[in-house]
Amino acid sequence: MLTTSLTNSSYPIAFNIVLLAVRLFLGTMIFAHGYRKFFGGGKIDGTASWFESIGMKPGRLNAMMAASTEVGVGVLLTLGLLTPLASAGLIALMVVAIVTVHRKNGFFIFNKGEGIEYTLGVAVMSLVPGTLGAGKFSLDNAWNPLHWSHTASLCVTLIVGLGGALAQLIVFYRPSRNG
Repeated sequence: MLTTSLTNSSYPIAFNIVLLAVRLFLGTMIFAHGYRKFFGGGKIDGTASWFESIGMKPGRLNAMMAASTEVGVGVLLTLGLLTPLASAGLIALMVVAIVTVHRKNGFFIFNKGEGIEYTLGVAVMSLVPGTLGAGKFSLDNAWNPLHWSHTASLCVTLIVGLGGALAQLIVFYRPSRNG
């Protein structure tokens, strides 16, 4: 079922500005994470070693996939292009981070080892553009005359996001039995 999304000019400009702000924050934030994996700190090799240590094996492949997904999702969200799929990618990244690193540390990010608070917040916030659309100030609005219903967008965002995370964990997550 197709319906008009929040890109419709009958919606107040405030909705479109808020969608833009959410997309710009999420997009640039996750892009920076991917860029850092490629070019900062320990680069891909350092990230690969860390991934191996948390049970994501092979580490190099997972480091490349994570960095590429972060950069790609960041660009798509920032531009407002393929927004439900970009939001799904960010949800998948955050769910994998929660399962592999943060869940054992509780809720609060200030807990030792960092809890799930931040990653869960980012995943939930990704539902906003994934469900409501990219808004008037987006490539989705400029190039796509048909818009999915909010329900369809939510379903795509959740199914692809959670399904992608589950698939990655099933295929690659091999935590040590000691930790």
